[in-house]
Amino acid sequence: MWAITVKELRQLRRDHRMLALIVAMPLVMLIVFGYAASFDVTEVRTIVVGPDAVAAAAQAPDLLRVDSIRPDQGRADAIETLRDGDAVAAIVTSGPRPVALLDGSSLFSARTAAAALVPAGIVPEVLFNPGLETSAVLVPGLMGLVLLFVGTVITSLGVVRERQAGTLEQLAVMPFRPRDVVAGKVLPYLLIAAVDMLVVVIAGLVLFDVPFNGSPLLFALAAGMFLLVTLGVGVLISTASENQGQAVMVALMTLLPQVLLSGLIFPVEAMAPGVRWIAYLLPLRYFIDVSRGVLVRGAPASALVFPLSMLAVLGVVVFTLAVLRFRRDLAPHTGTGAGPSAPARPELAEAGVE
Repeated sequence: MWAITVKELRQLRRDHRMLALIVAMPLVMLIVFGYAASFDVTEVRTIVVGPDAVAAAAQAPDLLRVDSIRPDQGRADAIETLRDGDAVAAIVTSGPRPVALLDGSSLFSARTAAAALVPAGIVPEVLFNPGLETSAVLVPGLMGLVLLFVGTVITSLGVVRERQAGTLEQLAVMPFRPRDVVAGKVLPYLLIAAVDMLVVVIAGLVLFDVPFNGSPLLFALAAGMFLLVTLGVGVLISTASENQGQAVMVALMTLLPQVLLSGLIFPVEAMAPGVRWIAYLLPLRYFIDVSRGVLVRGAPASALVFPLSMLAVLGVVVFTLAVLRFRRDLAPHTGTGAGPSAPARPELAEAGVE
């Protein structure tokens, strides 16, 4: 037994990737998530509209960060600003008493702002999610989490399975370009994830009464772009892993930051500035912006240009890296990375047999 234990420890010591995952990653994750895990909202993006906008802005609670004062606008303009996601709160001074419109899709910010507005003499009014129900905000994010799991964890086993089964050499000698192989491995999971997405959306609408106030086509576009990013990440992980154990561990390591730093559970505004920037590198962050915007607020495409553009950029970057990495994996077996002319059995080639 002791000999087997020593053998396993030596083997683990030689596997630098696995050693780093076991030792270094938990420490990094503890530090990052320790600063990110917070429900405390310290500021709420706010605009003030109406004839008394200047006075109302001066009397607003410190929690409300007034970004814009618009005396020439009214309630309709404030609602449009909230729908577009440009603010979380809008103080309207058109009536006899100031009213603060709150974006209910920003659950924690709206709750915190509502509690701070009453002592200030401002009446809070919640839009888009009037009951401030958790399911209306959480389920759209969980839809992205399902896609993330299918796209990253399951797809990450693809190339690793080929390598362990010894069929990577067969792919290398076939007349396929690396991007063709990547596309061929992605398409089946794309179809599976699309079916999962449809099931999750229907379940969310029926079981949890999640509203669908926006365009289905816009939501489908965002879901498709997000799927391509997650599938690309899965392929990239598989090309960088030596076995299925490593692939699963790395995939899980990429899942946890997206769950905790994307705004799915903890509001991004409540995160420490030192880790908040990580959220803007995560594809789930942008899918959550789009899904909550389309489903809950009914936001138009013009208001979601930035998250959709970021999903497109991330998709291009991830798939480019996956193709380049896969080409490098094929190169040792082909000699050139293009492979149909390379012999399938090197020992026969050395013997002069074609």
